[in-house]
Amino acid sequence: MLLRYQQRVHKIAIDAAFTCPNIDGSKGRGGCTFCNNVSFSPNGRQPLPLAEQIANGRRVIRKRTGAQLYLAYFQAYTNTYADVAVLDQLYRQALAEPDVIGLSIGTRPDCVPPAVLDLLAKYQDEGYEIWLELGLQSAFDETLQKVNRGHGFAEYKSAVIAAQQRHLQICTHLIVGLPDETAYHASASLQRVLELGVDGLKIHPLHVVKGTLLANQWRRGEYYPLTLEEYVEITVELIRQTPESVIFHRLTGTASKDILLAPLWCQKKWLVLNRIAEVLAASPLLLREQKYATGLPCG
Repeated sequence: MLLRYQQRVHKIAIDAAFTCPNIDGSKGRGGCTFCNNVSFSPNGRQPLPLAEQIANGRRVIRKRTGAQLYLAYFQAYTNTYADVAVLDQLYRQALAEPDVIGLSIGTRPDCVPPAVLDLLAKYQDEGYEIWLELGLQSAFDETLQKVNRGHGFAEYKSAVIAAQQRHLQICTHLIVGLPDETAYHASASLQRVLELGVDGLKIHPLHVVKGTLLANQWRRGEYYPLTLEEYVEITVELIRQTPESVIFHRLTGTASKDILLAPLWCQKKWLVLNRIAEVLAASPLLLREQKYATGLPCG
């Protein structure tokens, strides 16, 4: 993005009051085992109007980085889970902002029907920067069932093929440290994603937050989160396995102090990023930190 637009482009996170099929009963109730269910009632959420959210995000980002161009990042919940006419209205509101050059749409692989993909392709044909962010998390169906995702790898594969047919840019989310997964699973998931083809990646550590089934499992000693050193080692290896053409949109994830239970290092984004950069810099033949330094900033 930096090279493409000759200046910084930042994402402005948006909550458009969507829900999720894994919450409203169409696929399941309660959501994924690692999601904070306390906030899962749409009636309990009162997000600001889109224009106000963008204005607030713009103000913070300009003060912090000086960026003048933005992607409207529809982040909260499943942002394609509505009638296409409703989606078009919401997306157009964001695109109406003069400094918003495109959209980044976070969603599930089982919630991207042809009409939605056609809508996103239409925006791309109009010259907007469009990213479809698919939350896969793991390529292992056993793991996806264990964390109550409500979909498998087959749905992800179908979504990717359909998006590629429309020449849409795809960013896939993977979680490192899922229950009973090891470095092998993280690497194998990455390889399956790369084999299908992807334009961007987000790597997240699994963190335990209040109000989740995972929190109960952690309290009972049934789940042990990764250490910082383990996460850095696995993530560095994933970076080394990834072609230079793939942009890393994110290499870690954080949770607010009021709900984070473990691991506590997830509060310190820059500690994690700097540790990853240090390990990469120590391997001159495989130096790859430019993959996230020149990619989209962390959302």
